[in-house]
Amino acid sequence: MPTQTSSAHFFLSWAKERIDEMDATLASLENKSAQMQAETRVKADKCIAEMKKKRNEFESTVKAQAEAGEGAWDSAKERLETELKGFQVETGKYLETFGKGLEQQQAVFQSQVTAQLNAWRETADKLSAAGKEFAIERRREIDATVSRMMADAVVAEKKLQDLARAGTESWSALNAALTETRANFDRANQAAREAFKKATSTSQAQ
Repeated sequence: MPTQTSSAHFFLSWAKERIDEMDATLASLENKSAQMQAETRVKADKCIAEMKKKRNEFESTVKAQAEAGEGAWDSAKERLETELKGFQVETGKYLETFGKGLEQQQAVFQSQVTAQLNAWRETADKLSAAGKEFAIERRREIDATVSRMMADAVVAEKKLQDLARAGTESWSALNAALTETRANFDRANQAAREAFKKATSTSQAQ
């Protein structure tokens, strides 16, 4: 896994995790809007269309930066985080306007939890497979980093599922929990990125 390729992988993993969460949110909202009465559904669908627009803008930014260097990715992340927050604000507004009690809030939260945890596992599996390209002595740190990522995923899953089962938290609290575990995923992803860089530079030096 050359350095440039591995770096691109980490940027795309970072972005894909967020796109998957947005897609899960939209799918959950569309499922519920289909059950609404006609007049309410028209208003709800209009809000969902605006959220889809934000999601597509996010993906367009990712695609535009995918071939750029690491410096461009770092600056793009700031813009993308702002776009993600805009999507999250719209999600909160939607739930306040159209959500029926805690039921839809919990459905959206559970869909986001599933998407986030799937991203953890998918990334760990890909990193583990990529790490096998290195000689044994160079992939030890990579394997250890992937193991830590999976352990962190288990902790994140317990925390998020406990909140989902409780069913009593406000949307802001649920969103804050997802933000925290997403940040943990980012740190694990960054640690793996550094481990790959180190392994790659060591290989090239020999």
